[in-house]
Amino acid sequence: MLSLLAATAASAEPIQWAELGLRPYLFDIGGFQLRYYSLAYLLGILLGYWHLSKMVKAPGSPMAQRHADDLFFYCTLGVILGGRLGYAAFYKPELFTGFTAGEFVSWDLLRLWDGGMSFHGGVIGVLVAISWVALRGGLNWLRVCDYISVNVPLAYMLGRIANFINGELYGRPVEGDIAWAMVFPGGGDVARHPSQLYQAGLEGLLLGILLIALFWKTRARYRPGLLVGLFTIGMGIGRFVSEFFREPDAHLAYVVAETGLSRGQWLSLPMIAVGVIVMIYAFTRQPIGKAKPAAPQSA
Repeated sequence: MLSLLAATAASAEPIQWAELGLRPYLFDIGGFQLRYYSLAYLLGILLGYWHLSKMVKAPGSPMAQRHADDLFFYCTLGVILGGRLGYAAFYKPELFTGFTAGEFVSWDLLRLWDGGMSFHGGVIGVLVAISWVALRGGLNWLRVCDYISVNVPLAYMLGRIANFINGELYGRPVEGDIAWAMVFPGGGDVARHPSQLYQAGLEGLLLGILLIALFWKTRARYRPGLLVGLFTIGMGIGRFVSEFFREPDAHLAYVVAETGLSRGQWLSLPMIAVGVIVMIYAFTRQPIGKAKPAAPQSA
């Protein structure tokens, strides 16, 4: 695939996604398909759990391994339930009332394999999960959010790569000559931005490396809210920028036509605002473990 990409990029013709030899599943056994999107969710969650387990062993952790185990379970539920409910609420409300006749699972809201998960809904679901675990364990909620946020971008990157492998959520038509422009099967004979890869690189890899480096190489974890604030700003800005290159969902194209911004961009603006507020909070408080100056004693 890499050789085909390189050869095509050197020519004036756009890359044909259909010629990359990609398919949406890893293998098919007796009608059962292990799809890359499901595999991305699984690997992302396992990778996050593995790294979180290493983080809680480092000095200054606000929780123990048993709390990391609980977070693994409840955050997984939060991602799935929040992602699906968020997609229905923000993007496709008809899923709440739609039914597919003749199917074993007929309620469209429960038919996750038909597609439709919202990142913003998943964030809300994870926040609910963190709140539950923190309340039960008597943990500092904001510091737990810091630790979880470090592990989200790389899992997000895997999901966007899976979107690319599926040939879905492709970008808008390109303007001018771009060597990496692609023609996707569902997008007509138009060269488009591979916006899935933009998001994987910007909101996934780049942000993930930054947060991991700050956690392990600096004392950022001792400033409650710093890491999650930076994560929220980074994801919000990254999503806002990448949406300029991503093709809006067909049933939400009117939002762009009427407002100039996509639904994802409107949802990203409050994320950025919240992230800024949390960052201000983090920098105006004493770091954890730093002694306050002693009060002067009266004569």
